[in-house]
Amino acid sequence: MSAACATTAQEGRSPMSSPSESKAQPNNPLLASWTGPYGGVPAFDRFALAQFKPALEEAMEANRREIAALTANEAAPSFENTLAAMEDTGRTLNDVGTIFSIWASTLNGPEFQAIEREMAPKLAAFSDEIYQNEKLFKRIEAVYNSPDKAKLSPEQQRLAWLYYTNFARSGARLDAAAKKRLVDINQRLASLYTTFSQNVLADEEGHAVILETEADLAGLSDSIRAAAAAAAEARGMKGKWAITNTRSAMEPFLTYSTRRDLREKVWRNYVNRGDNGDAHDNNALISEILQLRAERAKLLGYPTHAHWRLENAMAKTPERATALMEAVWTPAVARVREEVADMQAIANKEGPKLKIAPWDYRYYAEKVRKAKYDLDENEVKPYLQLEKLREGMFWVAGELFGFTFEPVSGVPVYHPDVRVWEVKDKASGKHVGLWYFDPYARIGKRSGAWMNAYRNQERFKGEITTIVSNNANFLKGNPGEPVLISWEDASTLFHEFGHALHGLSSQVIYPSLSGTSVSRDYVEFPSQLLEHWLSTPEVLNRYALHYQTGKPIPPELVAKIDKASTFNQGFATVEYLGSALVDMKLHTAGDQKIDPDAFERDTLKKLGMPEEIVMRHRTPQFGHIFSGDGYSAGYYSYLWSDTLTADAYEAFTEGKGPYDQNVAERLRKNVFSTGNTVDPAEAYRAFRGKDAGINALMRKRGFPVPK
Repeated sequence: MSAACATTAQEGRSPMSSPSESKAQPNNPLLASWTGPYGGVPAFDRFALAQFKPALEEAMEANRREIAALTANEAAPSFENTLAAMEDTGRTLNDVGTIFSIWASTLNGPEFQAIEREMAPKLAAFSDEIYQNEKLFKRIEAVYNSPDKAKLSPEQQRLAWLYYTNFARSGARLDAAAKKRLVDINQRLASLYTTFSQNVLADEEGHAVILETEADLAGLSDSIRAAAAAAAEARGMKGKWAITNTRSAMEPFLTYSTRRDLREKVWRNYVNRGDNGDAHDNNALISEILQLRAERAKLLGYPTHAHWRLENAMAKTPERATALMEAVWTPAVARVREEVADMQAIANKEGPKLKIAPWDYRYYAEKVRKAKYDLDENEVKPYLQLEKLREGMFWVAGELFGFTFEPVSGVPVYHPDVRVWEVKDKASGKHVGLWYFDPYARIGKRSGAWMNAYRNQERFKGEITTIVSNNANFLKGNPGEPVLISWEDASTLFHEFGHALHGLSSQVIYPSLSGTSVSRDYVEFPSQLLEHWLSTPEVLNRYALHYQTGKPIPPELVAKIDKASTFNQGFATVEYLGSALVDMKLHTAGDQKIDPDAFERDTLKKLGMPEEIVMRHRTPQFGHIFSGDGYSAGYYSYLWSDTLTADAYEAFTEGKGPYDQNVAERLRKNVFSTGNTVDPAEAYRAFRGKDAGINALMRKRGFPVPK
């Protein structure tokens, strides 16, 4: 499970995010319709920072005019003149907002940050303005409650449900005073989210550990050394080595460095992001965010923020989500005790007595892996070339989804690192969409890995194809040398590509229901499912090629990988669940004033969190839940989705194997292509023929299966 990713998935599009050409600023490239090949592409070569504020402001004005025209229609509300009409509003704002979000996540320098701080509350206020438009909501409500709704197609009925519930859940039914307070809350939250994200980015960019001598590099492979040298050179420190404050740099250093003192230093830098008591400390922001969320939930008629967030999710209630987490927590902690005992035994043999600490876990886990399974990550890594694995992903997409990928040139990109491929249907040669790939870490780019949809597929106004991107933070080595990645990074690569395939497979009419626009605890299902194909012999034999000899990974090494597939699952599960449980408990605590550090510490103590592990995302840097509402009270989603994932993959293993075409077709038809046109529980049952229980998940992780 790759619990570091995030997508642009929404519970349906925002009403403002549905392009009309602006006439007030015809020379602002951000306001122009996307032109060129492939149904139009973003003109990244023409965009500039100074264009964002006027473009966003004009796009909001254009959207206001569209909504005013819609609500001025004197004809009785109908699906066509209200909901279908809504689908065709706000397109310019959607396009400008997409480019704005790309800058925020990949090119976030000081000048952009000032624009972001100014515009975030304005965009939040505009969204509320649409949701609180009484004339508009009355029209939506009339269509939703009309007897004629039964005559609509299932997809149209789903769209009616989506609009009605999104507006109602966003305060459309509140009185004037409550609406005013809601606007104030959402504007303040938008500002807090922006500051939170910028604080984490500042700590990631400002706290590298600089290595001065060869002795500081003890235990590190050539590829890790090369990446650290490149990172230092990028900071004007040629001749030294820098371990940057991101997961992609931290994890390999903690796994291989024999310098315990430096491991601790790198670890403390990383886990204390946003928690250093300085200008970038996030604790006060978090406390305010939690109180505002609690107040907003009560305004909207919900006991807590978690109840509001989960109402339209698969889990439906915080209690159901928590029950799943707690069912897995106990066996996961028990497994950690076993893992720590194994590590402590090795540490005891090595010399001076030490007690396994959090900065030792990865280091000694790697020693246990070698001792128990004769598997050394450094033995595997030479076969995991980033570009070869990308080719492997393309091959899997061809086998399961019938896609081909061809590199294209001449398409503008926002950074030289970004490359573009055209996706076609293998059988017909028909254009499906574009895939942008931005794989490398750099200053101004947030850490982690994620997928974006630049444009959603739709058939509402003709055949509109999608544009998707995958983004990562792999470390570049020396020029001309292949980038070697870890097995976990390779899994993350496949995971994010699963999100992209979800978007590329979309076959819906209305853009609000397209691609990854599904509930939060369902969107990670397709992506986590694709991780399974990395370890298939077909991929490893063809694409896991040694970077020097070109020979495929030996069968005996593949057998070791397979044998060790559940190794360290205690750590991986507890590290993730610690974050997920704290997230849920923060958001079911109501309106009490919370000290984030104390709450985190006390909650983990009550849970029995092993002292050798910290949360995967500590509260002061937990961007999933405090950079926006997206995963708030929803980080459990990865476990909920993995419950589906484990069960779904067993549909293949029960059949003819991972490339069973009949199962793949059911998967495409019922999951990947349907977007949000169908309730996710129904979609899963249509694919699998049953609901997913917990047993497959426990088997996948090597935990005891409940009786």
